[in-house]
Amino acid sequence: MKTKRSTLLLFIMMLVVSMFLAACAGGGDNASDGGDGNKDEGNKQDEGTTDGGSEGGDLVLAVLSDASSLDPHGSNDVPSSAVQENIFETLVKRNDNNEIEPGLATEWEAIDDTTWEFKLQEGVKFHDGEDFNAEAVKKSFERVLDEKVASPRYFLFEMINSVEVIDDYTVQFKTDYPFAPLLAHMSHNGGSIISPKSIDEDYAAMEDGKEPGSVISENPVGTGYFKFDSWSPGSEIKLVKNEDYWNGPAKVDSVAFKVVPESATRAAELETGNAHIIDPVQPNEVARINDSGNATVDQTPSSSLSYIGFNTEKAPFDDVRVRKAISMAVNKEDIIDGVYEGFGIPAKGPLAPGIFGYDEKLKMIDYNMDEAKKLLEEAGYADGFSTTIWTNDNPQRVDMAVLLQQSLKELNIDVKIEQMEFGTYLEKTAAGEHDMFILGWSNPTGDADYGLYALFHSSQKGDPGNRSFYENEKVDQLLDEGRKETDPDARVGIYAEAQQQIVEDAPMIFIHHQEYLNGVSDKVKGFSIDQAGIYKLKDVTLSE
Repeated sequence: MKTKRSTLLLFIMMLVVSMFLAACAGGGDNASDGGDGNKDEGNKQDEGTTDGGSEGGDLVLAVLSDASSLDPHGSNDVPSSAVQENIFETLVKRNDNNEIEPGLATEWEAIDDTTWEFKLQEGVKFHDGEDFNAEAVKKSFERVLDEKVASPRYFLFEMINSVEVIDDYTVQFKTDYPFAPLLAHMSHNGGSIISPKSIDEDYAAMEDGKEPGSVISENPVGTGYFKFDSWSPGSEIKLVKNEDYWNGPAKVDSVAFKVVPESATRAAELETGNAHIIDPVQPNEVARINDSGNATVDQTPSSSLSYIGFNTEKAPFDDVRVRKAISMAVNKEDIIDGVYEGFGIPAKGPLAPGIFGYDEKLKMIDYNMDEAKKLLEEAGYADGFSTTIWTNDNPQRVDMAVLLQQSLKELNIDVKIEQMEFGTYLEKTAAGEHDMFILGWSNPTGDADYGLYALFHSSQKGDPGNRSFYENEKVDQLLDEGRKETDPDARVGIYAEAQQQIVEDAPMIFIHHQEYLNGVSDKVKGFSIDQAGIYKLKDVTLSE
């Protein structure tokens, strides 16, 4: 077990090194996670209190999108995960250097190639007073694997064959095959441990005809440092301090996630003190906030991908020549400079630099309008066609859609832009009702499996992540092999081949790997955000 931000290059170098060390063991443009209270955060908090932070107070975050669900097994989007992370905990977590650390498990070991044993924290209580123990772990993982629950996070743990209770505080996981990134997957909040009583109540509601997760989402009960207080959908989620948290309580009394869709309103809320943290800051607002005298913009490189996707099961996007032509008509630098004001780097493919399996030699599809016209003519669309592109209520995505609309006019393609609320957007794209769409995908595990399997394996069409409805038998085979291979070098080779095939099939246009931009009041100390877009709030303090 290993227990070991600011320019982008420094981040990438640190992450590359740490990933190769760890690999042997294992809403906005945001799209799914992190941990809590590790040593690095503790050091940040010590510095914060020295600067005048104190315990108590009500922290307010103004955010773009509401959560879609507070059931950690029932959603796979960052706005949801950002709230869930404060309520629930996982067996292990990842620190700022992308290394695995203890969470609800104190230690672990591989008994053999397909058996992992975890020793658990003792004396931990759920928010409802239920005991945390091996039976609770077993019940949570069996729920996320239950076909009746149909969790969009099933893919993270589908290799788990059984969960066995050895004693009250020892549990064993047996997998169908050796799975190298198991620990990384267990750090994902899809592996959150939910109160057994809450799970039983949810199953009872399912028997009465309610949707899976309805009880848990309405009243989420975990072991985390904040407890659920209230949710006014579309308006605000409020959490309160868990005074009995096993690893030391949070510093603030409460946290409110206020949904503020308008960027200018979020900025005004920060400047007037009505919000302490805002997410996201639009790139053109950075200088204003930094010069305000009462707040600054926190810039954090991410593991996320922003992309324009095609529904590959709908004509004309079922023709790879059409998808490639449109990909060639997109100038990524124009988008990064024009929409994101230079914050972020162009994407070669689906994986960000520093993610295990990233291929620096990947041959990407370059901007080439002449070649795009030839391909469209070859596909029988020399006169173009009409289509739609969907986006949610993120201004950057709307601006990206407008740029795409203008570019495709040169190919005689008429694009209608349709914008919708984030929850509706996720539901409709999961159902395959779209033509083209704009979305993002973060990589909270730091491994190629998470960045590729959910987005491109044919078994993951729809809600789990493959909203392009892409299917390639060769890619399926490679992604399956990558899951089962234990040699890190061999895994790198497998994922390099898979990425090249995916790029050639062009199920999506890989735009860029963004920087997270958060406005933070000068009254706030100890705040950070991880590379997957999850806020670290346990050690945040507020000064007068």
